[in-house]
Amino acid sequence: YDFAAVLEWFAERVDRIILLFDAHKLDISDEFSEVIKALKNHEDKIRVVLNKADQIETQQLMRVYGALMWSLGKIINTPEVVRVYIGSFWSHPLLIPDNRKLFEAEEQDLFKDIQSLPRNAALRKLNDLIKRARLAKVHAYIISSLKKEMPNVFGKESKKKELVSNLGEIYQKIEREHQISPGDFPSLRKMQELLQTQDFSKFQALKPKLLDTVDDMLANDIARLMVIVRQEESLMPAQAVKGGAFDGTMNGPFGHGYGEGAGEGIDDVEWVVGKDKPTYDEIFYTLSPVNGKITGANAKKEMVKSKLPNTVLGKIWKLADVDRDGLLDDEEFALANHLIKVKLEGHELPADLPPHLIPPSKRRHE
Repeated sequence: YDFAAVLEWFAERVDRIILLFDAHKLDISDEFSEVIKALKNHEDKIRVVLNKADQIETQQLMRVYGALMWSLGKIINTPEVVRVYIGSFWSHPLLIPDNRKLFEAEEQDLFKDIQSLPRNAALRKLNDLIKRARLAKVHAYIISSLKKEMPNVFGKESKKKELVSNLGEIYQKIEREHQISPGDFPSLRKMQELLQTQDFSKFQALKPKLLDTVDDMLANDIARLMVIVRQEESLMPAQAVKGGAFDGTMNGPFGHGYGEGAGEGIDDVEWVVGKDKPTYDEIFYTLSPVNGKITGANAKKEMVKSKLPNTVLGKIWKLADVDRDGLLDDEEFALANHLIKVKLEGHELPADLPPHLIPPSKRRHE
């Protein structure tokens, strides 16, 4: 059967296309290259997984990643770089565990991408509708151009062969005259095959009114539909893909980031910031505290020494100023420094302060 045609059929109907490559034997065969080319006009749905990346050293992994991006750039012709997830998506032990954290972070990103698909399903259908409308417009231009070129009486068959063989030039002419993107045109080879069996004299002439209606739909109706879809989505409960690998990956000690970064000390009885607090206290008492608290200006002088951007330090201040009084006591100052250390070690800051990081004096005792 026509494998490429089957892939095209599925590509039109799915939300996500994932291409798998093995890091230790990276090559794009001619067959695989044809498969990727069959996904033309669906590049926005494509994601790439560089699998079994634990089988090669970090330096070699960088080279393999670069080679993969270069190879994909020659096949997937889009302005945006395709998203590649690096990991070890199998149940075997990691051969080279140096990049465990990277693999875990990439896995979570891929899972989030897949889990978010139901939320975007309606928008995908709208995008498909837009593609079909544009394709219908282009088809109308192609058919009317072929119809216009056909002789009324003699030499129809020879003219038909000439038009089919020169279809690429007709594409370019339509593209120039109507300012149509090359990506909106159907496959040249496939179109030539389909036209071989058609009677060009029976083709319809162009109907400008119908094209105007399509243009109006694309310019106005689609925009209104987008607003309606967003409104309906905001009223619906959050949807996400569930089951299989998605179950049990976020909760428990083996969830991504558990016990690391801002999650450090989550199971400890003692406040995790306490172990470094004596060091932070020495700095605190050099910043002229009044009634046991330092001003924002004095705290800033010390915090900017971390060389973190102001936007990041602003977030740290917001998390550390637990009682929202615009001042920091010794515990809050220690917390701010702990969060600076978390960020400098390459971890993300939490959106809200986790319960285990709240200073002991600020916790509500039942």
